[in-house]
Amino acid sequence: MNGRLFGVGVGPGDPELVTVKAQRLIEAADVIGYPCARHGRSMARRAAAPYLRADQIEEALTYPVTTEATDSQEAYEELLRGFYDQSAEVLAEHLVAGRDVVVLCEGDPFFYGSYMYLHERLAHRFATEVVPGVTAFSAAAAAAGTPLAKRDDLFTVVPGTLPRESLAAELRGADAAVVMKLGRTFPAVADAARDAGVAQRAVYVERASAPEQRLAALDEVDGDVPYMSLLLVPTANAPRGSPGPPTSEAASRWWGSVRQAPAG
Repeated sequence: MNGRLFGVGVGPGDPELVTVKAQRLIEAADVIGYPCARHGRSMARRAAAPYLRADQIEEALTYPVTTEATDSQEAYEELLRGFYDQSAEVLAEHLVAGRDVVVLCEGDPFFYGSYMYLHERLAHRFATEVVPGVTAFSAAAAAAGTPLAKRDDLFTVVPGTLPRESLAAELRGADAAVVMKLGRTFPAVADAARDAGVAQRAVYVERASAPEQRLAALDEVDGDVPYMSLLLVPTANAPRGSPGPPTSEAASRWWGSVRQAPAG
């Protein structure tokens, strides 16, 4: 009898943001699979570490590339296709052997999650369940202490990989937004936020909920930023009594309180 496959969201980094259901499945699994870069560290595994057993089989699914340059976009896509094909077959061997497999995924498996590509290759072959997780932007908004959207606000999620002009158009048309996938895209994202007129209320959040968490006003961020960072553009109409998006004189007071608050 085949084992069962579980795609489990482990949230943005804080082990205490792993859901009760995710914890139960992680603790019970025969096999734990997780994505990691070639340096061997995995944010997903780190979030799940308190719930792992010493006798579980672990499969580190190592990306052939992460932020490294490749010859072309086509070459990059081909490398990733091969990686997911191979990773799926590694997990399939365990499933055919009757072992239950949990694949850890940062954030939510179906929100820009790496698990979804394994799901496409395995869900039609094995009994599968997907467990949602806390998203990075939810943790970022909580850390920043500012509401993202309310009432009839149009909330937009934008990948930072879009061209600057497209990013600016999306930000200009949304009441509230989050830009994911920063890293090397950050300079263009920052320029797009300025083009759209939302830079003043934008909040940069790095590694939300993790011990290394960092918050800053957009104009205070320069140089390289990690891929695990995002830009919040909260609603311009924050509910009465909340900190709200930082603007003019209120901005300095608000950012002062954010800097003094403990991270994580």
